Amino acid sequence: MTAAEVDARWMARAVELGRRGDPSPNPHVGALVVREDAVLGEGFHQAAGDRHAEVVALAKAGDAARGATLYVTLEPCAHQGRTPPCVEAVLASGVARVVIGCLDPNPHVAGGGADHLRGAGIEVMTGVHEAECQALIRPWARFIVSGRSWLSLKLAVSLDGRIATKTGASRWITCPESRARVHALRAAHDAVLVGVDTIVADDPRLTVRDAPGRSPIRVVADSKLRIPPTSAVVQTAREVPTCVLTTREAPRAAAQALEALGVSVVVVEAGAEGRCEAASMLAELAAREVVSVMCEGGAELAGSLLASALVDEMHVFVAPVLLGPRGRPGAVDWAGPEAPTEAPRLEPARWELSGTDAYVTGTLHYPRRGPRTHPGT
Repeated sequence: MTAAEVDARWMARAVELGRRGDPSPNPHVGALVVREDAVLGEGFHQAAGDRHAEVVALAKAGDAARGATLYVTLEPCAHQGRTPPCVEAVLASGVARVVIGCLDPNPHVAGGGADHLRGAGIEVMTGVHEAECQALIRPWARFIVSGRSWLSLKLAVSLDGRIATKTGASRWITCPESRARVHALRAAHDAVLVGVDTIVADDPRLTVRDAPGRSPIRVVADSKLRIPPTSAVVQTAREVPTCVLTTREAPRAAAQALEALGVSVVVVEAGAEGRCEAASMLAELAAREVVSVMCEGGAELAGSLLASALVDEMHVFVAPVLLGPRGRPGAVDWAGPEAPTEAPRLEPARWELSGTDAYVTGTLHYPRRGPRTHPGT
C-alpha cells in the first residue's frame, strides 16, 4: 500500500467518526492518531463546548502520540472559541505529521491552523478525501460563509404529483419507512420550518418520535400571526423550543399572547406581498445559531424558497399511489422555469427505495441566470 493509499484509508475512518455527535453550531469533525498502522486514539466533536475531535484523539493517544500522524477532517482551529485553539494541543502532543481533509472555509481563519503548524516545523498535508470532508461540513460552511442557515426542502407526493386527496386528506401518502426517515432527517437538522397554513390545516407536532435523536427547534412562518394558540406546537412550546417568524404588521397583542405561552416571536423583513421574506428568515435563524433548517411545507412557503434560489438540498418521497386530477396539486406553489434548461436540478440525484416509496435526494443547483425575484413568504 502506498503512502497516499494509507492516508486515504485513515482519512476515510476520520470521516466516519465525524458523522457522529451533535456539535451544532460547530462543524462535524473526526480525527485519529496513527503510528505504524495502529490507531493510538480517535475522537469526534460530540457537542458545542465539548473538546474538539483532534483534542479527544490526542488525549486518548497520550504520550504515544509523539512522532505519530494525526488525521483530521477539518483544519485545526488557531483561534479562541468556546474551547482553546486546537493547534496548541497538536503542538503540545509532539505529533510529527498532520493530515488535513479540508481547510476551514471561514474567511477569517482559513489556512491559519495549517500555516501555524507548518511554522512550528510539523509536516502538514491537505486535501486528502477533500470532497468527503467538505460534504461533512456543508451546512456549517453555508452558515459560516454566507451568514444564513443551510436549507433543506422535504416533499412528499403521489405518482401523479398530488399532496392530498380531493377532500384534503393527506395522512398518510407515504409509507411508515419514509415517515421514520423524515423523523431521522428532522433529528439531523437544527430546526424544522413550516408555513402557518400547515399548522392550521394539519396541526402537526413536528417532533422526532419514529427515530433516535433530539427534536429540532420548530419554526413557523406566519406574517399575520394567524397561528392558533391551541395548536400543538404552541401548547408544547415550553417542552420543545418553538419560534414564530412574523412581520412588523402582525398584531402586537397576538405576539404577546404567544410569548406568554413560551413561543419566541421574531420579526423579519416583509416581501412585496407582506409575507415573511425568505432570505431574511434564514438570516435571522442563522443569527440565533441555527446552522441547518428543513422546510416541510406548505406549498407557498416551499415555492418562495425555491423561487428565491435559497434551497440547498432536497429530500423527495414519491408514493406509489394515484390521487387523481381533483387531488390537491403540487407540493410547491411557484411560477417555475420557462424552459427545462432554466430549471433547478438535483446534481447528483441519489435514488433509492424507502419501503414502498421512491426517495430522491441531492444538492440543488440553479441555472446560471440567477434566482427569480419573488415577494417572499
